[in-house]
Amino acid sequence: MQHGKGMKFVGDSRIKSNRMSNTPKDYSEYPGKTEAFWPNFLLKEWMVGAIFLTGYLIITLAHPSPLERQADPTDTTYIPLPDWYFLFMYQLLKYEFASGPFNVIGAIVVPGLAVGALMLVPFMDTSKERRPWKRPLPTGFMLLAFAAIFYLTWESVVNHDWEKAAAQGAIVEEVEFDETAPGYEIYTGSSCIGCHGDQFQGGLGLPLTDTGLAPEDIEKIAHDGIGSMPPGQWDGSDEDLKTMAEFISNLGKE
Repeated sequence: MQHGKGMKFVGDSRIKSNRMSNTPKDYSEYPGKTEAFWPNFLLKEWMVGAIFLTGYLIITLAHPSPLERQADPTDTTYIPLPDWYFLFMYQLLKYEFASGPFNVIGAIVVPGLAVGALMLVPFMDTSKERRPWKRPLPTGFMLLAFAAIFYLTWESVVNHDWEKAAAQGAIVEEVEFDETAPGYEIYTGSSCIGCHGDQFQGGLGLPLTDTGLAPEDIEKIAHDGIGSMPPGQWDGSDEDLKTMAEFISNLGKE
């Protein structure tokens, strides 16, 4: 029998006879305009991501997150503050057009428009050009977003009372005291407890444990005020004030 005579070849329609190889196309004809996704472009993305991740890890180790006192859901005087990357949203909600009855504008409408514009950019700009100055629409959107976020974050940092926030969130060592003492009963029956807390932990006012103040100093502050505390806060008798001042001055002392 002659070679090949009587043989039949059966083809599989699921396999293309002209299947392309896995070798990426040669993009040398278009220098600077496009490149192969694998491995050229993806390798660059990985390198940039690794650099940023390393930077974040270094910053995290060098400046760990500060801890505040234990959360107290009954403390209505505490003003929470978001992390730095949400400060621009925090500042936006302070403006009159985005707060109070218009809170939905600052919380939903403005962020929704920003995210929607970001999602529409690929459809509004279909150019294959990669240079920013050749793509005015997406470049303008990104510059506008960056300027808005930078400005709002800066305003939030400048206008926030950081000293007061630190005092509100400061970890105060708990002290033991006699809740049946006359000084504590006078304290709980006065307006002082609203600002300084039922455990003297502070709130709108400073903590009152281990102040180092003499009773006379506390009496003077109650009448004349100090710092952000206005004068004329005490409306009781001088005898009650003296009893309470002696009690407060001994808080935290062994």
